[in-house]
Amino acid sequence: MHYKIHAIDVKNTLKNYIWLLEDTHTHEVVVIDPTEAELVTDFCKQHQLKLKQIWLTHWHRDHTNGVQDLLADQNLQVFGPREELSKIALISHPLQHDNHFHFNHLKIEIIATPGHTLGHIVYFIEEIDTLFCGDTLFAMGCGRLFEGTAEQMYHSLNRLAALPIQTKVYCTHEYTLANAEFALTIEPHNVALQERMKHIKTLRDAEQMTLPSTIELELETNPFLRTDSAEDFARIRALKDQF
Repeated sequence: MHYKIHAIDVKNTLKNYIWLLEDTHTHEVVVIDPTEAELVTDFCKQHQLKLKQIWLTHWHRDHTNGVQDLLADQNLQVFGPREELSKIALISHPLQHDNHFHFNHLKIEIIATPGHTLGHIVYFIEEIDTLFCGDTLFAMGCGRLFEGTAEQMYHSLNRLAALPIQTKVYCTHEYTLANAEFALTIEPHNVALQERMKHIKTLRDAEQMTLPSTIELELETNPFLRTDSAEDFARIRALKDQF
């Protein structure tokens, strides 16, 4: 496949990553959840990439802050959650669950994942086994329940858990080490989790990113994907909030 994914480390306190999906034939790119416009513009100039689309998962400022300045320079399609139009006025292509659209030859599927925010959506690309999941699913974690209920988030995570196991998981924050430390308090005897913790520590000691993950790896090591009820999920989420 002639597609490549790039990461920009924002190096902010929230440890955001901005993902870019490049069509290597045309050098056109999509930017997902642009925290800062200048970082995106500089990256595109440096790598001679042409920005074509912006994809937004939810309205939080660390995911949308760069949109206005990116639009000031060029005419771009902005895809984002229909449910959050009132909070992200710059969306030109509002999306909801089961919608599809294209970036060049790639077909993108929208999955609604309320919980972190009520309108949160994720972008699944079956052809390249890729999921851009914003703040719904993290490596060994999940987003805080700022707007939705535990039941909503439990069902949202189940939707993602049902994706093909080889799907690569591109979430938006480098929270993996802290998530692993918490996960071990829930499942101290999980051997896969112990092994993953060692690997994550090695990566972070070398200041390397821990992403992407995969659905398979999350099913083995993420306590939030290993719960068997909304009640169980709510209990673990409450413990994580106090961790």
